[in-house]
Amino acid sequence: MVSDERTAENLPWVEKYRPQSLSEVIAHEEIVKTSSLLPHLLLYGPPGTGKTTTILAIARRLFSPKDFNSMVLELNASDDRGINIVRNEILSFASTKTIFKSGFKLVILDEADAMTNDAQNALRRIIEKYTENTRFCLICNYLSKIIPALQSRCTRFRFAPLNSKQITPRLDFIIKQENIKVEESGKKALIELSSGDMRKVINVLQSTSLAFDVVNETNVYLCCGQPLKSDLRRIMEWLLNEPFTKIYKQIRELQKAKGLALQDIVTQVHVYVHEIDFTSEIKIEILEKLSAIELHLSLGGSEKLNLSSLISAFQTARDFNKAAEMNEMIIG
Repeated sequence: MVSDERTAENLPWVEKYRPQSLSEVIAHEEIVKTSSLLPHLLLYGPPGTGKTTTILAIARRLFSPKDFNSMVLELNASDDRGINIVRNEILSFASTKTIFKSGFKLVILDEADAMTNDAQNALRRIIEKYTENTRFCLICNYLSKIIPALQSRCTRFRFAPLNSKQITPRLDFIIKQENIKVEESGKKALIELSSGDMRKVINVLQSTSLAFDVVNETNVYLCCGQPLKSDLRRIMEWLLNEPFTKIYKQIRELQKAKGLALQDIVTQVHVYVHEIDFTSEIKIEILEKLSAIELHLSLGGSEKLNLSSLISAFQTARDFNKAAEMNEMIIG
């Protein structure tokens, strides 16, 4: 009993509070309803939206604890994803029928989009051949990386990012269970930074509660290494009012002082662009340049060069805006 309590205390909260039954799964009601008649499934969508949790809850509903290990084969991203594991482990599990147990077996392939095309083609044939006694559930983030032949053999369900109304009740439950001090600004920041990822919400909540006495907006942003809103407002003021050299120097100093990545700054700046009093044409130009900068950074481009590109995008927009205002004055 003591060892179980210690294990629970040491567990990351994302595992400690993982739903164990379908009644605890938040959102995705239409997907949960299919659990009574289980076809081959293909669950896809962003990380942290409940794909693995849902299928494991369905598996626990279908199989008793003593039968679970013999009736369910779960392979995740840490396993080999080549053709050999399909031909050996999966084939061996799917081809053996249950003599003393009724029903079908269940194979869960997490991160299926990491499988090679050869492995997916081999899996297609196994699914077709052993449908009578085995059901397959493929889980992935990117549907485009699953071959069409596998997609056509499965019932597809997209797991959308969770909204604040779905996240808040579970977040409040964990806060109450762990007895931590969380301000409303902290909750809002957790939901905003998570972008619908429940796993991220819980992990950041745990990290912030361990690092600080209170979970508020500032501490959440500091824990994530994200630029504070006050810093972003300063950056926007510089971009819209200061000369090129001064902006470059100030942003570089801010990055060094607070350890900010340019990619995070670009991602957050894009939100503020919509609020600038520029014409739609000028905003479109800025947003196109921001997307190009983000792409270059994701491919390992130089931060210094891309910072210069960011500043030049706003300098050009300012010039266009001044010219447009001058034209309006002349016409008027």
